Amino acid sequence: MKAVVMGSGGWGTALSQVLCDNGHETWLWSHNAAKAAEMAKTRENPLLKGVILPEALHITGDLSCLEGADMVVSAAPSFAVRETARKMAPYLRRETILVSVSKGIERDTNLRMSQVIEEETHHICRVVALSGPSHAEEVGIRMPTGCVSACPDRAAARFVQDAFMNDYFRIYTSYDIVGVELAAALKNVVALSCGICTGLGFQDNTKALLMTRAMAELTRLGEQLGGTRRTFGGLAGMGDLIVTCTSMHSRNNRAGILIGQGKTPQEAMKEVGAVVEGYYAAESIHQLAAREGVEMPICTCAYEVLYHDKDVRGVVTELMTRAKKDELLETAWL
Repeated sequence: MKAVVMGSGGWGTALSQVLCDNGHETWLWSHNAAKAAEMAKTRENPLLKGVILPEALHITGDLSCLEGADMVVSAAPSFAVRETARKMAPYLRRETILVSVSKGIERDTNLRMSQVIEEETHHICRVVALSGPSHAEEVGIRMPTGCVSACPDRAAARFVQDAFMNDYFRIYTSYDIVGVELAAALKNVVALSCGICTGLGFQDNTKALLMTRAMAELTRLGEQLGGTRRTFGGLAGMGDLIVTCTSMHSRNNRAGILIGQGKTPQEAMKEVGAVVEGYYAAESIHQLAAREGVEMPICTCAYEVLYHDKDVRGVVTELMTRAKKDELLETAWL
């Protein structure tokens, strides 16, 4: 099979290595031709230091690599997914399987990444979402990892499962692409919030409270938008939430720590030096929750902190002194 990974960030590079390990003819495309040439020469991506890329991996900045591809993986950051999909559209065939691995919601439209790809590629191909608790740094060194391949078309989901699965990268299938994509995008806001807690000096009790109650919020919104509740308790939901909220690999977590220590969101993102998806997702969640009439106090407070300079410690007091609730009757998410 010929597979093309569109996007040479850490995640796209790690996935291209998985595909190479599985014996597929694999191409890694970068929008930066100079970066592609350097990676082809050094066999290393600076974003995955110490990971030596397989000699069999083709690295290029030429879009013609898409010709004849059986599977195309969209691995651009969320803000670049539409542009990347537009570029690859002329090369696609109806039988090509598209795989979306970007975690985010498009600003202004509030569309999921698969919806953006479908729009720009004129719905010519089936689109599968691949998501789960998966730091590129760990997949790059072949640490055991699990993800979910989600598509209403079960055959397409199984195709992606077969393409990626091996002895260190386990793939489950799901029909719930809505829930999988929403969980992937929304948990980044929680990771930012957990980082803020760390920056404020709060410890494990606080973060466990935040993660659990935030997951109840995300599940309410996800169900309202067409997702399945069980998805949010699985790998793409709670699994990804745990890994993103607790690891220093997470850009969202690191940015949150800096905000909790007193930096502005803009200063924090600049210091992290890479895309902090949770910042943008916070605005989308706020808009979606308002549109759908879903109560999301934690995510609302995160939005107010990130976009309206609300005092962080005041937010904590506000959340802790909310009206009394019954966990099982009023807020169950499993």
